[in-house]
Amino acid sequence: MLLRERGADVIAVEPGEAMAGEFRQALPGVPVVRGDGNALPLAAASCDLITYAQSWQWTDPGRSVPEALRVLRAGGALAIWWNTTAFDVPWIREQHGRIAHHCGVKPRSAVRPSDDDAIRLAGLTGLRVARRQVRWSRTVSLDTHLANIGSRSAFLVLEEADRQAFFVDERERLVKIFPRYEVEETYVVDLLVALRP
Repeated sequence: MLLRERGADVIAVEPGEAMAGEFRQALPGVPVVRGDGNALPLAAASCDLITYAQSWQWTDPGRSVPEALRVLRAGGALAIWWNTTAFDVPWIREQHGRIAHHCGVKPRSAVRPSDDDAIRLAGLTGLRVARRQVRWSRTVSLDTHLANIGSRSAFLVLEEADRQAFFVDERERLVKIFPRYEVEETYVVDLLVALRP
């Protein structure tokens, strides 16, 4: 939306019909085409900027990087970013541990990868890449915070009674930290921008 407001021609690419419909409803003036990050339905050398917000993990970098480079004009940029958890905040780190334990998954590392590792993991080795990390926070209601957690795939596969047991306990813990039922969530946006040669 911000790019469009600044005069950029914006085209969205979305693989799912349901999400494409949601997009059309939210941003009726922005064209959306069906496709995915591994096979962009866009002409060669037709874009100055391609972004993957919270979606790079759904691609195969061995296919998506060459595909993005095909679509970018010379000097164009590929920008990928994720909102990542700020594990240096004690209550967030502790909550993540409880979630991982309850769902039977391995907790994510609290250590962020080095720039070189982040570039390698994203499949951008060999390109000119800049990395920035931007810390931000928002305050949401306790119910919104818990609903966001409940939407994660690790919870969606649990039995309803098991899910509810976790959220009853978690609500009790969080009310002690946030007695006004307003939760301050802290994130770090991890941004990688690669230039097409």
